[in-house]
Amino acid sequence: MARFTPENETVAREILSRYPVPKSALVPLLHLAQEQDGHVTRDAMVHIAELVGVTPAEVIGTCTFYEMFKMEPVGRYLVNVCTNISCMLMGSDALLHHAEERLGISAGDTTPDGMFTLEGVECIAACTEAPCLQVNYRYRTNVTNESFDSLVNELAAGELEDEIPPHGTLARIRQHIPADRAAGVAPPDVNRVPVWMQTAVADTESPAGSEAN
Repeated sequence: MARFTPENETVAREILSRYPVPKSALVPLLHLAQEQDGHVTRDAMVHIAELVGVTPAEVIGTCTFYEMFKMEPVGRYLVNVCTNISCMLMGSDALLHHAEERLGISAGDTTPDGMFTLEGVECIAACTEAPCLQVNYRYRTNVTNESFDSLVNELAAGELEDEIPPHGTLARIRQHIPADRAAGVAPPDVNRVPVWMQTAVADTESPAGSEAN
């Protein structure tokens, strides 16, 4: 159970600076917590609540709404096999059964070594490439039993670390927005023209703009 590390608290505060309403940063802060520990700990949710000024219950409510946030530890690699209609018609039920046999676990479980968690999931929006799966939300399509076995072997051997990072990692390069490129963050109750609209408004209010109209 962990709060944000000092380094990640600095990142969290930088993320917060992008939002006029702190609560709007809940989802990216939950992603940051999951990246830190592989899942979202209760202490991290308490820390997020303190940072954004809401109750821990509100953070938990957001966390439990989205399937991609895990409140309990999962394997280094979360394998999601799609079982929806297109994939089902192309044999995903048999693929999921094969995955269970190959990994020695049932869907919903994690291998004893903590390497793999297996799940059957609803549509992951790759219907034309069925059957498909995701590993830590990175796609594999047109999956066969043989290609699944090869994938597992490569992951276990550490051969795909450059392509598929540990669970919780969204991107290897963290977004940073310089202060002079920010989008004019202001509370929504302030009656002002957004930065991105100011030029257009100025043009329409100018004499030249009036003649054009």
